[in-house]
Amino acid sequence: MANTFSFNIGTDDIKKRSDNIKLGIHQAPARSLLYATGQVTSQEDMKKPFIAICNSYVEIVPGHVHLRELADVAKQAIRDAGGIPFEFNTIGVDDGIAMGHLGMRYSLPSREIIADSAETMITAHWFDGVFFMPNCDKITPGMIMASLRCNVPSIFVSGGPMKAGLDAHGKATTLSSMFEAVGAFKSGSMSEEEFLQLEQNACPTCGSCAGMFTANSMNTLMEMMGIALPYNGTALAISEERRDLVREGARQLMRMVRENVKPRDLITKEALDDSMALDMAMGGSTNTVLHLLSIAHEAGISYDQSDINKIAEKVPYLSKIAPSSKWAMEDVHEAGGVPAIMNELIRMGNVLNPDRMTVTGKTIRENVAEHKILNDDIIRKFDVNPYSKQGGLSILYGNLAPKGSVIKAGGVDSSITTFTGQAIVFDSETDAVEAIDAGKIHAGHVLVIRYEGPKGGPGMPEMLGPTSAITGMGLGKDVALVTDGRFSGASRGISVGHISPEAADGGPIALVTDGDNITIDLINRTINLHVPDDELTIRRSCLKPFVPKIRNGWMARYQALVTSANTGAVLKGAAELFPS
Repeated sequence: MANTFSFNIGTDDIKKRSDNIKLGIHQAPARSLLYATGQVTSQEDMKKPFIAICNSYVEIVPGHVHLRELADVAKQAIRDAGGIPFEFNTIGVDDGIAMGHLGMRYSLPSREIIADSAETMITAHWFDGVFFMPNCDKITPGMIMASLRCNVPSIFVSGGPMKAGLDAHGKATTLSSMFEAVGAFKSGSMSEEEFLQLEQNACPTCGSCAGMFTANSMNTLMEMMGIALPYNGTALAISEERRDLVREGARQLMRMVRENVKPRDLITKEALDDSMALDMAMGGSTNTVLHLLSIAHEAGISYDQSDINKIAEKVPYLSKIAPSSKWAMEDVHEAGGVPAIMNELIRMGNVLNPDRMTVTGKTIRENVAEHKILNDDIIRKFDVNPYSKQGGLSILYGNLAPKGSVIKAGGVDSSITTFTGQAIVFDSETDAVEAIDAGKIHAGHVLVIRYEGPKGGPGMPEMLGPTSAITGMGLGKDVALVTDGRFSGASRGISVGHISPEAADGGPIALVTDGDNITIDLINRTINLHVPDDELTIRRSCLKPFVPKIRNGWMARYQALVTSANTGAVLKGAAELFPS
């Protein structure tokens, strides 16, 4: 009996997941290794909950360079709250740096690697809880996917947005300003001096890019999902408020571990509907559609992207943020932040499901009850002067996209409700950019970029270069862009992405030829190719089989396993690979 306590040093009143690696005589080797880490120093430490800090600290990504410091804040807060922290890291791709070349093909696929690696670490080491620290683009949804797979008590505190920059005239700038400046400089409407000044000042601090791009879209949506604290999406990366969020997140996570509150308890169909409603109200990135579909897939929730239009019909566009306006995330924060927008949507009635539980231990309604709009130029009231009565995203269907496509309607000039133009077709983004630079794209064109979908890309690269060049050249209202690839949250204009099925799967976009007329109708949410069916049948009979662009490494496997954009571009699972 004298040795019983020593062999069962993980026991207490509550059975913990981590007891699987620290309880009993057979786990003595594991305990020895745990002592060797220096994180566990006594038998009393061995009794405490083991908390993972899943950190995406990466030095080449400005949204993540400060996460090493924030992880230390989280560690101390976890220890103060009675846990033992263990940090591990994931990879991260900076889309702005990877844009326009081979690197961008690895961006969306990195979501799957992040999910897989986090799942591996959490499952292999039997953590009792997980403190997720994402910030940019694919990192946030990848971590959410992992949390749903593992279903261990989890909280998310992202790294926060960067401050907006200033151009030579004192105008606020974001990353999209720099991309659009490329087109302006090439067209001669911006001087070299202005261009270099902007280059050095557009992104002045660490943090996710300052506009409502993919990173900040996802980080605000986590507030509505109930898996992050209020102001997670808008408190600046460099602020003390961000550090306070980390400390409070650690305290709430320890409570969730005690109460066994898990991600699947919070991320429900209603939570995803509400998140999409917030996205509509803020005109978020089109990438959120991909990511919410992938999150639904991991949660085992049936979610059809056609449902998104039903949400758009009842949710007004309340806060127009860069790149669609001059306002940056810090402006939204000062105007009341996401809690004020959520409270305004609750005030509408029958839009949200506000009595859902969240990581605070309170409901959505309780979290935001006292949060009011502080500046109604930045956050508008639904019954006074919304930007539009319908949300900022739309799903378009038609004979060019039988399984759907996505447009950031809030990023289209308000004077445009329909657009018909002649197709000018390219089988790669590179060819399209060369044509733009050569002055071959003119008013009235519909620029079609295909074989850039999840399989065809591979990796469904973002088209920020082409959209920004078109806008920078002053053609934002006169040229449309249609692709089976996707767009950065920094993109704006008449830009339709996620065309499904993609060209590599024989979708109708593969049949378009130069000179075909295409109509994009934002009122009826349709996109149609004006070519007779019998002509399309003839073209299909001449269509050559798709030849994969990459035949080795991870991307070759990705091409073989990835599914369509309309299902979230997730990888095939056991049901598809091993049908009964």
